[in-house]
Amino acid sequence: MLALVLLLVMSLLYWSWYTRRRSDEPPVLPGAWPLIGHAYLFIGDELNFWKQLQYITSECMNNGHAMSYYAGPYKFYVVSDPDDAYKVSNTCFEKDQFSHEFTKELLGDGLLFSAASTWKRHRKLINPSFNQQILDGFIPIFNKQARRIISQLQVEVDKGSFDHSQYVRQNFMETICLTALDDSIDADEAVSYVKSFETYMNCNICRFHRVWLYPEQLYKFSNIKKRQDKCVEVLHRVCDSVLQKKRAQRKQTKSSEWKDKNGGAKPKVFMDLLMELDEGQLTDREIRDEMNTIIMAGHDTSANVTIFAMVLIGSHPPVQAKIYEELQEVFGGTDRDIEKQDFSRLVYLEAVLKETMRYYVMAPFVGRYIDQDVKLKNCTLKAGNNCMLLLYGIHRNPMWGPDVNEFRPERWLDPATLPKNPNAFVGFSLGKRNCIGKAYAMMSMKALLSHVLRRYRLRADHRQLVLKLDVLLKPVTGHFVSIQDRLNI
Repeated sequence: MLALVLLLVMSLLYWSWYTRRRSDEPPVLPGAWPLIGHAYLFIGDELNFWKQLQYITSECMNNGHAMSYYAGPYKFYVVSDPDDAYKVSNTCFEKDQFSHEFTKELLGDGLLFSAASTWKRHRKLINPSFNQQILDGFIPIFNKQARRIISQLQVEVDKGSFDHSQYVRQNFMETICLTALDDSIDADEAVSYVKSFETYMNCNICRFHRVWLYPEQLYKFSNIKKRQDKCVEVLHRVCDSVLQKKRAQRKQTKSSEWKDKNGGAKPKVFMDLLMELDEGQLTDREIRDEMNTIIMAGHDTSANVTIFAMVLIGSHPPVQAKIYEELQEVFGGTDRDIEKQDFSRLVYLEAVLKETMRYYVMAPFVGRYIDQDVKLKNCTLKAGNNCMLLLYGIHRNPMWGPDVNEFRPERWLDPATLPKNPNAFVGFSLGKRNCIGKAYAMMSMKALLSHVLRRYRLRADHRQLVLKLDVLLKPVTGHFVSIQDRLNI
């Protein structure tokens, strides 16, 4: 009994010492429990995770835009001021310890979660793969995929509400596979890849909600880890298979003579471009890691924005009417394919997409590891801790005006109605380690919606949305839409 009392006293003393706050550090979130800190807040499902992140964001915004909380022995800072967040993102380039630890088996040294030294080298090498000339080569694929979803949606016309997310997610996964891997991946491989990817990411979320599985020594014995290992095996096998096919193609055919299965000109896809960085610049494993990263980041975020945008457009008839008017003007009342000069003319549609990303932040936070002391406006973040940059809070900052909590695309049409702070919009993350594929994402979303909204009229009610937060912010219920064919109206 005495030993137990001594252990308890020592534990409490340790907790008191560990959680001491230096005078210049951010205040601690109220409600910490001994030993586990605030970890109890995150026990539950993805709906609770989103609820707690909103709570933490609100507390942070009401307490000088910087706070800290504890998950067991780990200290996390949270920051919601746009300038402070920008400073942290451009001072500390290392991602938080958990993001890399939870994804290293699949994404390895890919751009999203790689170590800063690797990220800097890869970003410099990969940047040219996302230049406008390369992206313009994907426009035929964007058009083909948009027409494909129009055909698929025909079965839902005038049949009431339905879950459009399944159509949109599948379409964007197909699109990213076509632009990243082309026809080197067959249908069965693609299905296997998609299922394994989704299961892998769901396993990560399950681990996040189980604090006791954070240590690798415990996690490796869990059933979740066994499921994840099977997924990684499938994903690596598919990617390696495609890589081998690509290498064989490159030996047989000059890149300038590449043709698709129908004999037409074949655009270079991302894997082609990465393989051109051979001669020791990128290993096969690094190429695989980058391809997995591109596929994950390239389809999930764009699909999510489009899903939310369709709900919001269907919920706001005046917004939908303005989009349709713009589409009629740009396309002359026809259903022709979108061409490269059309993208810049879709000003209002772009405003709707940006406002969707502001209103529903797809990635409500990004993590950084504080590897050096960082002096912010009102406090100092101490080295050796993790930090969450609350992008959701930045998009709810009062600098957006009294209508900050309203969906209003018109704010993007007049610079005078936008915040003067250049760091106020973080729809594609912030700082030097922002989204490399933002131009690709905007083009693919504009292309799909320009086709869909010319053909169909949407109805929805965004007030019914119930949200969850796993890797990204996603709808759980209330996101159904109904469609009418404009040809029959």
